[in-house]
Amino acid sequence: MGEISLGDALKAYLRKSPFRNQMNEVRIQAIWEKEMGKTIAKYTHSIRLYNRKLIITTHVAPLKQELSYSRETIQQRMNEALGEKLIDQVVIK
Repeated sequence: MGEISLGDALKAYLRKSPFRNQMNEVRIQAIWEKEMGKTIAKYTHSIRLYNRKLIITTHVAPLKQELSYSRETIQQRMNEALGEKLIDQVVIK
């Protein structure tokens, strides 16, 4: 039996875990302010990951408009920060 590191074992487990989606959502929420800035983070009420869609909720109309124009950029920045392609689409509500 080959030896693997504890980190590799945890990564393998997490890839198969039924809690993977929730853990990825927590990771996204943790890096949201750093990647998007304090102002945007302050006015976004909810950031959810559902079926590879990042769903961002805000009640500020100008911010909603700005985020709508930046969907592809948000997708690229978040996937890059996560180190893997978890987000296929960004939805602004």
